[in-house]
Amino acid sequence: MNPTPLTHFDAQGQAHMVDVAAKAETHRVARAGGSIRMRPETFALVAGGTAKKGDVIGIARIAAIQGAKRTSDLIPLCHPLPITRVAVDFELDAATHSVHCTAQVETLGRTGVEMEALTAVQVGLLTVYDMLKAADRGMVMGNIRVLEKRGGKSGEWHAGHAGPDTAA
Repeated sequence: MNPTPLTHFDAQGQAHMVDVAAKAETHRVARAGGSIRMRPETFALVAGGTAKKGDVIGIARIAAIQGAKRTSDLIPLCHPLPITRVAVDFELDAATHSVHCTAQVETLGRTGVEMEALTAVQVGLLTVYDMLKAADRGMVMGNIRVLEKRGGKSGEWHAGHAGPDTAA
């Protein structure tokens, strides 16, 4: 048994990829979300579909899906996973001049897909930034977080609810 709750470190404190061979293959789902806030004029470009570089939301959706698929290439200790589904939604929030992104990632595997869902959200938001930066370099991304996860030994977890994965 590992003496530390940080699973990416061995007993000597050295970083390692977690051995998941003994874990059961289960249907695993993770949903993550985040937002990017911008000036009203910039938001109008997205809402009106008139951004100079084209369909901001459509391109950001494809980028988010690609981000989920490439997570193990970006995060050194993540396992490459056979992702079975990635769904990405964007919501335009006129009241706050924000674009909210939600990504749900699924797999049938031995480890969860929280990192893939988080990466999808961040890459989607980064793509929104990239496509709009000529109009607004002051956009702010934030509130990127896991909203829920299902599957595996720890079961279900939802943001805002105490559960087995919640630190005391």
